[in-house]
Amino acid sequence: MTAPRHPRQVVCMRWGDRYGPEYVDRLYAMVRRWTTGPVRFVCLTDRPEGLHPGVERHPCPEIDLPLPHRLYGWRKVTLFAPPERLFGLTGDWLYLDLDVVVTGPLDDFFTHAPGESFVVMQNWRQRGKGIGNTSVYRFRAGADAYLLDTLLAEQGRILKAFPNSQTYISRTVRRMAFWPDDWCLLFKVHCVPPWPARFWRAPALPPKARVVAFPGSPDPHEAAAGHWPVKRPLHRFYKHIRPTPWIGEAWRAAEAAPDDVHAWAAVVDLAAAEADHATSVDALAHLAAESGPGAP
Repeated sequence: MTAPRHPRQVVCMRWGDRYGPEYVDRLYAMVRRWTTGPVRFVCLTDRPEGLHPGVERHPCPEIDLPLPHRLYGWRKVTLFAPPERLFGLTGDWLYLDLDVVVTGPLDDFFTHAPGESFVVMQNWRQRGKGIGNTSVYRFRAGADAYLLDTLLAEQGRILKAFPNSQTYISRTVRRMAFWPDDWCLLFKVHCVPPWPARFWRAPALPPKARVVAFPGSPDPHEAAAGHWPVKRPLHRFYKHIRPTPWIGEAWRAAEAAPDDVHAWAAVVDLAAAEADHATSVDALAHLAAESGPGAP
């Protein structure tokens, strides 16, 4: 048996207290369910306690920006740091926000547009404007490190010029490709029925969707329960959803799938054992050849 040279590599980030460890574990389970072969799943977090043992943990990188920007999505730009400044992470990585629900195969996300160092979800709120939604993207470690370096060096200008990190990335990255349109969708754009049908129809999952993103509000657990938090009572007139059963179904199916957390380690160990065995056989053969047919 020959071990794969590299596992599929997935990374997420968790800072603050908006999402509990269950969000990391659910994401890990969904990735395992929908990915073929070994997976290396990394969470960069300031709260590593209580996570599934299959989740590799590293501190969540901080970014030297003024408040409140350092607490927002701008922190995700640290993922463009070179490997020596990002815990030695190398190769291609699929980044997923914690508030996504994986509903279909992920294998193609690792092979689509192989020559590109940055592939991202379409920003459906600004379709056709060349702006990505960084809820789901693939990056090549260190290939676009200038995105982070430029942000830190020119932060005053950049924070005034761009409303958020994904617009900055989209306008600054040298090359950018998008996932096929039906792979990555937005819950509020593609799933929630139009008004007023949302009062009697539940949000539906498009049949070809592979990842559904939930930027802003509601979060997935809120949408599952049919709750859309509002800041003003008037907003309840249109911010209304019925319970969304397929969210919980996606979580339960993933958590019930076989847990091969040690699969990648087992593959590597087996390959190492086979290599050691082959080396031993070669050594014995070499010794026999040197000894000759007349050796005792």
